Amino acid sequence: MLDHLKETDYGTPKRESTREVTLEIDGTEVTVPAGTSLMRAAVDAGINVPKLCATDSLEPFGSCRLCLVEIEGRKGFPASCTTPAEAGMKVRTQTPKLQDLRKGVMELYISDHPLDCLTCSANGNCELQDMAGVTGLRNVRYGFDGANHLKDQKDESNPYFSYDPSKCIVCNRCVRACEETQGTFALTISGRGFESRVSPGQDEAFMDSECVSCGACVEACPTATLQEKSVIWLGQPEHSVITTCAYCGVGCAFKAEMKGNEVVRMVPWKDGKANEGHSCVKGRFAWGYATHQDRMLKPMIRKNISDPWQEVSWDTALNYAASEFKRLQAKYGKDSIGGITSSRCTNEETYLVQKLVRAAFGNNNVDTCARVCHSPTGYGLKQTLGESAGTQTFASVDKADVIMVIGANPTDGHPVFASRMKKRLRQGAKLIVVDPRRIDIVRSPHIKAAHHLQLRPGTNVAVVTALAHVIVTEGLMADDFVAERCDLASFKEWKSYVERPEQSPEATEAATGVPAAELRAAARLFATGGNAAIYYGLGVTEHSQGSTTVMGIANLAMATGNVGREGVGVNPLRGQNNVQGSCDMGSFPHELPGYRHVSDSTTRSAFEAAWGIQIDPEPGLRIPNMFDAAIGGSFKGLYCEGEDIVQSDPNTQHVAAAMMAMECVVVQDIFLNETAKYAHVFLPGSSFLEKDGTFTNAERRISRVRKVMPPKAGYADWEVTVKLAQALGYPMDYSSPEEIMDEIAALTPTFHGVSYQRLDELGSIQWPCNDAAPEGTPTMHIDRFVRGKGKFIVTQYVATDEKVTRMFPLLLTTGRILSQYNVGAQTRRTENNQWHSEDRLEIHPHDAEERGVKDGDWVGIQSRAGETVLRATVSERMQPGVVYTTFHFPESGANVITTDNSDWATNCPEYKVTAVQVAPVMQPSAWQQEYSRFNKVQLDLATAGSAQAPRNETIPAK
Repeated sequence: MLDHLKETDYGTPKRESTREVTLEIDGTEVTVPAGTSLMRAAVDAGINVPKLCATDSLEPFGSCRLCLVEIEGRKGFPASCTTPAEAGMKVRTQTPKLQDLRKGVMELYISDHPLDCLTCSANGNCELQDMAGVTGLRNVRYGFDGANHLKDQKDESNPYFSYDPSKCIVCNRCVRACEETQGTFALTISGRGFESRVSPGQDEAFMDSECVSCGACVEACPTATLQEKSVIWLGQPEHSVITTCAYCGVGCAFKAEMKGNEVVRMVPWKDGKANEGHSCVKGRFAWGYATHQDRMLKPMIRKNISDPWQEVSWDTALNYAASEFKRLQAKYGKDSIGGITSSRCTNEETYLVQKLVRAAFGNNNVDTCARVCHSPTGYGLKQTLGESAGTQTFASVDKADVIMVIGANPTDGHPVFASRMKKRLRQGAKLIVVDPRRIDIVRSPHIKAAHHLQLRPGTNVAVVTALAHVIVTEGLMADDFVAERCDLASFKEWKSYVERPEQSPEATEAATGVPAAELRAAARLFATGGNAAIYYGLGVTEHSQGSTTVMGIANLAMATGNVGREGVGVNPLRGQNNVQGSCDMGSFPHELPGYRHVSDSTTRSAFEAAWGIQIDPEPGLRIPNMFDAAIGGSFKGLYCEGEDIVQSDPNTQHVAAAMMAMECVVVQDIFLNETAKYAHVFLPGSSFLEKDGTFTNAERRISRVRKVMPPKAGYADWEVTVKLAQALGYPMDYSSPEEIMDEIAALTPTFHGVSYQRLDELGSIQWPCNDAAPEGTPTMHIDRFVRGKGKFIVTQYVATDEKVTRMFPLLLTTGRILSQYNVGAQTRRTENNQWHSEDRLEIHPHDAEERGVKDGDWVGIQSRAGETVLRATVSERMQPGVVYTTFHFPESGANVITTDNSDWATNCPEYKVTAVQVAPVMQPSAWQQEYSRFNKVQLDLATAGSAQAPRNETIPAK
């Protein structure tokens, strides 16, 4: 879908009203909702009023004085951006007097502005230049002899954009965007009158300020004052393509602005339903990894991981992989191989991988990285509400009165949604944060949580049940909702359980560390504060009782009647761009697409008829089972598309041992990642910029991904899977991803109404989409739960096996940071490293002092699984007894120390609770030293392979 580079800017935001007003503008009658500005009403009438300080993503400001109009019967010349339309008004936007006033205003602007338009980076896309033309400005009388700002120094500190104050017209749009859109309040106007200039912080450089480089200021700037460096280097783009970001689960829509096949910049699409024109530093700027020199663009094979890689043709690589898989199955049995899908890939690609495993491998040994993040969400919500997904749109938060954030860090992990949430909090909604760490949203500019329940890691269930205890025993339940919408037998059992004295905040305080009075106050606020919404993340799911907590959250929502309308709901914040989609597409060993169990003969028969094969009715191996079976000798081959299990999965040494025990590991990726270093076949992957398809975000929103450049390695990922299936003897006859989606829609009830044509018409669709909901389902469970009656489930707190001891007296928990993403494969290959170039261990001052650790010291972190070394950051974000780190850099080895504990229902690893000891050290850990050696060897073997591209390709001997 090609899109015009310039979209219509209505000047002021759209207003919602049940009342309309009719007025006349330049002789044209126009009807608009009450509260609409004259400027926006004029655009509706096809009339563009000149403007500089106004844009439709920001509230009107009225400072530039270009948008003056005349209103019959009124004196003066009001600004059209700040004047609301009224019934019967007669407005003139073009008169000789207005032309003179506007020309005079423009003359003042240009008198203190460089006249370098032909060499300016904004030439062709500059609103100041446009307005000079619109107003008919032809000369400037004031000259440049007096005081001016033409020699002001540029700030080039930010790696992605430049700030040139000599071109600033002090329109305030950047400052307002930082406040209204992003909510960081990092920019201000310093000085007064002639000396006024935009200032990051207290006249700091951008990189030294609180700016988070979301790009909102750059997008808002009407001149070249704030300009992307990519535009400065490459010039203005000449066409654009609408696509979807491939980072987190928010699923922001972007315009990839292009020159030929080269990306000039990524601009958040104002009509994107998930982001509405906003973005974060990753999606906006960190796309350079797609053309990074580390990209692996040739298929490679080798017999052993100690051999050099041999570059071969696609056919040779695919035929070798297929022959090895066939050999392994002939020798070790049908179940000796399997596949892993990725939440990085499109729905269509993921669907094909699980189809390949079931149809070509002949087993159900398929799993996905959602296993290690949100599988408890699928299980817990399916059991209670009947559907394995969140209940709301992101826009729903605009109507929330109380927001509870549990085990999520939205400002770092889901920053665009966090900005929307912060806006609602600034409007007066109350915030409850349940987290062991003092995350940014607990207290940030103009926001302060009403309650921060700083629990001990591993005690989520006890806290959620204690909240329920207060709601039940104090009579704060929504009795009518429960009686009408919920299963009463399960409710009575649950109520009887949670009202026991041992579930009270007082009884659980010793275990959770949360003061009883604080917890009681939070429970009362949640139950009585109006519309209450719960947003949760991996701090809920990545526990041994992850599924139990998800069910406890659903219990809370049902008991208080906070399901089935806007402003409420149970909302999992998915970590990766297509976690929801990878689950929807049947990537789990026990489920076919649409969350239907493989043992169901009716479901199975539909797929068997379409695929022309028999599907095994028995579930296959989960990822942890694959590792154990590999070490045990019965699992020998793996097809891994787009997932780095060696870095992302827990207990790294156990994973590495499993990889080394396999005889054929096939990795399909864009980089030689940590998993690929254990592979025998490498198939080059394609980035999101090189493929067509769809992603499904955290709000069940299916959005198009559109190719903006040809696949650098020759094939998109879906084509590679098709070719591998054909090499295995199973034909997959698709000519495009659109055909794959048509098959998904035909076989999956919740997708029956989804098609590329429909997606292009609507922009995006939230499933379920079928005859009952032809335009999708923004809010789930409105009149009834998907399962019929909502089911309450008893959530008994069982303390994790991972306990502090004299040997391991601290608890380690993990998370993410804004500038880096997941295992860092993408963001580490961008300038985002300037913000965060290494994983660090956060430790409370008390614990640091006890151990003689100072800020910046190297410390060893040891658990029962392993040991690594990180640099320490002494911080009061952590409570005493708890330490924290990220896992964005492979050399850090964060998952060397996480254990094999996992959720009782889904095997989701317990990343968030690891007993450790911390002590100062002088050298890297033994694992890090071995990693450094192994990494160098593997990179050298890859280099050797590409340097000696073979003239005669040979398949390694069996």
